[in-house]
Amino acid sequence: MRTFIDLFAGAGLFSAGFAAADFRPVLAIEVDPFAVESYRRNVAAVAKCASVERVQDGVHCDVLIAGPPCQGFSSLGPRDPGDRRNRLCLAIVKWAEATDARVVVIENVVRFLHSSQWRRMTAALRKADYDVEVWTLNAADHGAPQQRLRSFTIASKIGIPETPRRGKGVAARAAFRNVRRGDPMHVWPRPSSIAAARFANVPDAGDRRDILARAPDLCPPSWSKLGCQATDGWGRIDAEQPANTLKSRFQNPSTGRYLHPTANRVISLREGARLQGVPDDWVFVGNREAIVRQIGNGVPIPLGRAVATQIARLFERGRRRVRSVA
Repeated sequence: MRTFIDLFAGAGLFSAGFAAADFRPVLAIEVDPFAVESYRRNVAAVAKCASVERVQDGVHCDVLIAGPPCQGFSSLGPRDPGDRRNRLCLAIVKWAEATDARVVVIENVVRFLHSSQWRRMTAALRKADYDVEVWTLNAADHGAPQQRLRSFTIASKIGIPETPRRGKGVAARAAFRNVRRGDPMHVWPRPSSIAAARFANVPDAGDRRDILARAPDLCPPSWSKLGCQATDGWGRIDAEQPANTLKSRFQNPSTGRYLHPTANRVISLREGARLQGVPDDWVFVGNREAIVRQIGNGVPIPLGRAVATQIARLFERGRRRVRSVA
C-alpha cells in the first residue's frame, strides 16, 4: 500500500479521501490540538501537534499532501498579503525533499494560484525536479453535496495524472436524511428570540431579503444599506441543489446560507459534516466552535478521494511499465 504524509492536516478529511483510495497515512502535522485528536480518533493514530516549519527527518512517503492556510488568499477573508500564514506553503518544498515524496498535492482556494507565494513554491518544486500541473475542481462535480471550488497543485516525478472526470451533482437533501437519534454531533445553537423570528420568515431557498420584505422590524438598518450584497446571509439551503460552500462558521446564520431546508434552525454539526462527505461514525473532538472550524476547513472527502484516485493511477502506470520491461 502506498504511503502519504499530510501537512496542515486539520481533522483529517483530506487524509480520509486518500485513505479511501488505498493510501496509508504515516504522519500528519497540525497545530490545532483539537483537530489532532479528531484525526487520531477518526483516521489514524499518526497525527502530531506541531508546526510544519520544523521538518521531521527520517520519515519517507510516496505522496505528500498539504492544505496550507487559505485565509490570506480567500475572497471571503481580508486577503492580507503580509499575513505570515501565506508563507507557510514554502515549507512544503522542504518536506518534499526530506521525505523523498514522488508526488506532492497542494490544495487551496483558487486565488492561491495568483499569489507570489504560489509562484515561489512551484518554482522551487520545479527546481527539485518535479513536473507541475494545476487543477481547479468543484466538490459538487465529484460526489459532495456542496459547491466548493478549490485548486490542486500537483507536483510529480512519475508523470502528470489525468484530471478527475466530472460526475453528476449531488443534491443537498442527502445530508439531511435519517440522522440517528442521539447522535452527539446532531446539535446546533439555540437561537435568540429575534433570530428565531427571523428564521420563521425565511421561505424555501429564501434569505435575508425575504426577512427585509416580510418583517422589516426584525432587521437592523445595516441590512437595508447592504442592498443586494451578501444575499446568502440568513439563507435557507435549497435541498434540491448542492449546498453553498461550507465555511468555518457555518452555525452562524449571518455568515452564509446555513439554515436547514425546512426546520427553523441552522444546520447541525452532523449535517455540516455530511455536506463534507464525512461518515456518520466520525465524532470530532473539542467544543462546538472548534468542531465547526474543523469541519468547515476540511477538504470534502469525496473530492479528496477523486484526486487520490488519479494519483494512485500514476503509481499503477509505473508498476505496469516495470512489469513490461521485465
